[in-house]
Amino acid sequence: MSQLATLYSRAQNGLTADLVTVEVHLAPGLPGLNIVGLPEAAVREAKDRVKAAITTCGYSFPLQRITCNLAPADLPKEGSRFDLAIALGILLASEQIPVHALQNIEILGELSLSGALRPIPGVLPAAIKAAQAERALLVPAANAPEAALAPNARVFAANNLSELCQALHRNTLEAVPRALPASTNSNNTPDLADVRGQPLARRALEVAAAGGHSLLLVGTPGAGKSMLAKRLPGILPPLTDAEALEVATVASIAQGGFDSRQWGQRPLRAPHHTASGVALVGGGGTPRPGEITLAHHGVLFLDELPEFDRRTLEVLREPLESGHITISRAARQADFPAQFQLIAAMNPCPCGWLGDSSARCRCTPDQVARYRARISGPLLDRIDLQVLVPRADASQLAVGAAPGESSQAVRARVITARQRQLDRQGMANAQLTGQALDQHARPDDAGAALLQKALEKQILTARAYHRCLRVARTLADLAGLEVASTAQVAEALRYRALEGSSGG
Repeated sequence: MSQLATLYSRAQNGLTADLVTVEVHLAPGLPGLNIVGLPEAAVREAKDRVKAAITTCGYSFPLQRITCNLAPADLPKEGSRFDLAIALGILLASEQIPVHALQNIEILGELSLSGALRPIPGVLPAAIKAAQAERALLVPAANAPEAALAPNARVFAANNLSELCQALHRNTLEAVPRALPASTNSNNTPDLADVRGQPLARRALEVAAAGGHSLLLVGTPGAGKSMLAKRLPGILPPLTDAEALEVATVASIAQGGFDSRQWGQRPLRAPHHTASGVALVGGGGTPRPGEITLAHHGVLFLDELPEFDRRTLEVLREPLESGHITISRAARQADFPAQFQLIAAMNPCPCGWLGDSSARCRCTPDQVARYRARISGPLLDRIDLQVLVPRADASQLAVGAAPGESSQAVRARVITARQRQLDRQGMANAQLTGQALDQHARPDDAGAALLQKALEKQILTARAYHRCLRVARTLADLAGLEVASTAQVAEALRYRALEGSSGG
């Protein structure tokens, strides 16, 4: 007499978690467990983990022909996330646990040979999908706090298979309460007060934070470019609960998983200049998120920008405009969010000292031109703010010199300016496009005339013209003005061109 049990689980596919039906069939025949449904190596190996876990916990492994089907059959299955569902399906089909114990519950978890439940990556996307399907989710205890972050989710957890089966027999499974971790915001980030001098760069950093703009810092070695960039997250507005959930979801599927202590913090990613294009935008046979996705709602800092491979940098052009990336492979396609702020730093020339008061630069104009040409015009055109960072004056660096303005004070102005944008148009100024840009970022007549003159003299491209409009709108928001005037437009233009700069 054959017996059949049907349970539910979730496969990971990018940021989505596709439903997988786990069907376990027991029939007379040569004893063995066969897993079908396009399983990859780690899934096929589950049969050994499952058999050892069941027998170690004191239950009987059926001496029958066991077939486990993971449907749909054309969806690739990978990882150890189906171990627990397969084990419970075998126990359910062999009537060792109550028939109705797992109704309307989705199951995820890896089994050890002792029956202990080990955490798996990508639990949060699965919890969100399970809640949307109005099903509960059963996960290892180590994954429970993360799974409980999903809105409206009902989450059950267990430490080992034996404990779980006993709870199913007694009907004593209890849902894990949803408790959002306390947001740490910018408390753990470096303070902008550490940066002495650099008024123009500090101003540009504040503008970038207020409007969500991209920023390029150009200056001599040791001028403070990296210090400034690493302090940007500390002056950005706090994440909303929805944004914090998106950041946590991305971290959940990434290597290392989500750390609840990072809840509410904007990510800062700083890949080395040897990073490949796949490392930056994502990819692989099974599409994985890259640095631009891991920096979603945060900051992507590219130090020594010209040292990156030019082809690697070119892959940033599309996501900088669209805020997302689609990774296509022969068997799979995955969409990842990539709404990040790009902060880049570079030297003005190969030796780094062009324009410095020490006059130590010996680079020829051709060498400088070739160095800067490593960054393509289209990519440079997409960077809103391009700022020269000179070496700080000795008096500003002396022991006992007054510190700079703190991140807390700057952040207060940034939050006020960003709130004006949200109240007016529902998004940051850097995201304005089309009719919304014309409606909300139009300067006064004098400011418009100044921009038009720059456009006619071919100082600006059409893209740079629109970016100047967005920056001017942010400057007006920081000043509390309804409309950008000539002063804001002139300042926006000041942040555009590097040609003819001394680099000092």
